[in-house]
Amino acid sequence: MLLLHLSDVDEAGWAKAFAEALGPYPVVRRGDAFDPADVRYIFVWKPKADAFDGLNNLAAVLSLGAGVDALMKHPNLPDAPIVRFVDADLSQRMSDYVVAHVTMHHRQFSRFQADQKARRWSQFYPPAASETTVGIMGMGVLGQDAVKRLLPLGFTVRSWSRTPKAIEGVEGFAGSEQFDTFLQGTDILVNLLPLTPETTGILNRDTFSKLRRDRLEGGPAIINAARGGHQREADIVAALADGTLGAASLDVFEVEPLPQSSPLWEIPNCYITPHTAAISSIPSGVKYFTRMIQDHEAGQPLINVVDRKLGY
Repeated sequence: MLLLHLSDVDEAGWAKAFAEALGPYPVVRRGDAFDPADVRYIFVWKPKADAFDGLNNLAAVLSLGAGVDALMKHPNLPDAPIVRFVDADLSQRMSDYVVAHVTMHHRQFSRFQADQKARRWSQFYPPAASETTVGIMGMGVLGQDAVKRLLPLGFTVRSWSRTPKAIEGVEGFAGSEQFDTFLQGTDILVNLLPLTPETTGILNRDTFSKLRRDRLEGGPAIINAARGGHQREADIVAALADGTLGAASLDVFEVEPLPQSSPLWEIPNCYITPHTAAISSIPSGVKYFTRMIQDHEAGQPLINVVDRKLGY
């Protein structure tokens, strides 16, 4: 049996699609009549405190999101394998966001937006893509997909991750000992890291101050499409005000929805989107997890299982 426990999304839509895809295999929702002991898989998003009560025969916890940091903090998370959602559609959507904001900052959108508002004709020429270095933090599935989209556009790309990753066309850095060197050659910093105790707050004033400053007029830019816990918003506000950063694109925030009192709303070179960089679509998600359940029930091993020690 598959149990759906989804908050803040279309649980009914997901349930209908799973029921159609899984055929006679039972699919239930919270509030339905079922025996918790019969549940082998639970499909979760923002699970409530009682989400796992009585589920003593779980074969796996299936996460709607690619990131599982919030799930890992659940006080009653069962000792069952946790499976992440890894999907080409989700990766494409995230890369769409990254490419759009990288090119926007590279072409100095903030500068020309200010010129337009001032009715000022100023023929400033941005650097070529080949003269602009994009530094991507996080070389998992999403980071590697972003690399594939950026390299053909001519950007110089470098990466930073927990462990070394060899990716063609990318200068790789790894570990805390190489972090500063990675930053010093980066003009546009993209964060696609998993949220762990080691990466919490990594987007802070110290990090911003080490980015390269001689390529983009106004200063380097940051793009955060990972988790709000990665950033220190007070530091971002201050860095945008004093020129340490020239621009920021933020899709995630320390508190969501972003409070109306946040000063980020009024900063012209801070570009805010409401956690919409990438979304798990029902068709692709149902296809992915249906195959997962069917294969596992047939004796195949689970894939994309979270390493609980690493947190991703």
